[in-house]
Amino acid sequence: MARSTDTLLSFFSEGTSMNSLARMAAAACLVALGAGTISAQTVDPFYAGNYSYADLGSVPGVPARYGGLTLKYDDPNTLLIGGEANAASGALYAINVTRDMDNHIIGFSGSAMRFADAAFNDGGVAYEPASNVLFASRWPVNQLGQTRPGSSITDKIIDLAPLGVAGSHAALNFIPTGFGPAGRLKLVSWGGGQWYDAEIAPDGTGLFDLATVTAIPASNLGGGPEGFAYVPLGSPLFSAPSMVVSEFSAGNVATYELDANGDPIVASRRTLMSGLSGAEGAFIDPLTGDFLFSTFGGGDRVVVVHGFVPEPTTFVLAALAGVFGLRRR
Repeated sequence: MARSTDTLLSFFSEGTSMNSLARMAAAACLVALGAGTISAQTVDPFYAGNYSYADLGSVPGVPARYGGLTLKYDDPNTLLIGGEANAASGALYAINVTRDMDNHIIGFSGSAMRFADAAFNDGGVAYEPASNVLFASRWPVNQLGQTRPGSSITDKIIDLAPLGVAGSHAALNFIPTGFGPAGRLKLVSWGGGQWYDAEIAPDGTGLFDLATVTAIPASNLGGGPEGFAYVPLGSPLFSAPSMVVSEFSAGNVATYELDANGDPIVASRRTLMSGLSGAEGAFIDPLTGDFLFSTFGGGDRVVVVHGFVPEPTTFVLAALAGVFGLRRR
């Protein structure tokens, strides 16, 4: 979320409401308080025997204030990540990743290049599975952006307030197979954590409308959610379909079990990591099952959590590894 002095100044010139500015100022104070405790981040004892993390540091060439992240749909060696998040100048950047002999991402190669316009980008960046249209959350303007494959602009913007979404929408993802109604879009707002289920419909141009948006009050999340992803089935200590959530405001990463509709069961929450500053974004690497998240402030970096099992698509990607030329150290 927008939480720093330079972002606040830029937002004055962009006409942001005083309520939004007050909210961003409060969040900036949170980051300042947490800035000196980066080394205190820990995996919760419940998970520590099976899960560990690695701090990959900052991404060369990506401006400060990271947004969400994902791998490029046709290249598991290219990471897309938001820079200058929450500002009109925001964009998505592409960076090559390096992997070890087990395919875990261990660093970055070269310098990032601008990939596509992404004004006001935030924690949600995800591909629609069938079309590979890239969906992106836009905060604080409470919008959803869409970018066609091969495009470098935001091809469509949907205003979410008229659809009943509380300001402002901050993160999104699509339900994978095995977690409920596959392909449904889930949305969440920061900082109230309001949770929504949405049905998309083709608009005839290769992009999508939101046919329905339904609030799910029983699944509203605490902690200031800024990204969520679905835990690969069969991962240790996860006996039921679950999700992992980056909690910006609380400085945690948390997990939740899901109901039959793919919505989080609030009472099932557990802390996976704590002691974070600016947790943002959420993505599962299909090659390894690793969970990656970014930070808005807090050093502007990428953190990877090991221990999850690979997704089934891993086997397809592994077979194509020679085509993609996976880089290893």
